[in-house]
Amino acid sequence: QVQVVESGGGLVQAGGSLRLSCATSTLTFRRYNMGWFRQAPGKEREFVAAISWSGSTTNYADSVKARFTISRANAENTVYLQMNSLKPEDTAVYYCNARTTMPYSDSGGYWGQGTQVTVSS
Repeated sequence: QVQVVESGGGLVQAGGSLRLSCATSTLTFRRYNMGWFRQAPGKEREFVAAISWSGSTTNYADSVKARFTISRANAENTVYLQMNSLKPEDTAVYYCNARTTMPYSDSGGYWGQGTQVTVSS
């Protein structure tokens, strides 16, 4: 079992920035590909960004490209999501996912409880 814990959410004005963190309990963090997903009120959870176990491959949803950056620190068992130029439509609960395959779909792997991001206009 892998425990996943997100942090760093909060309230920010449009145009601002936040950095989310995702810490995992596993000693084999290097074996897992990591992803961020989000769920806005009344909507399904959607893919945001993913990073391979080595950090050599990253992918982003079109809606966040050039604004969000996913990165990982394997020595700290942590993955980050730097969010810049935030928009009100980025408001959602953000979830971290650890998986042995690249986490593009909304199923499988280990999930955290989520962290709320609210962007005011």
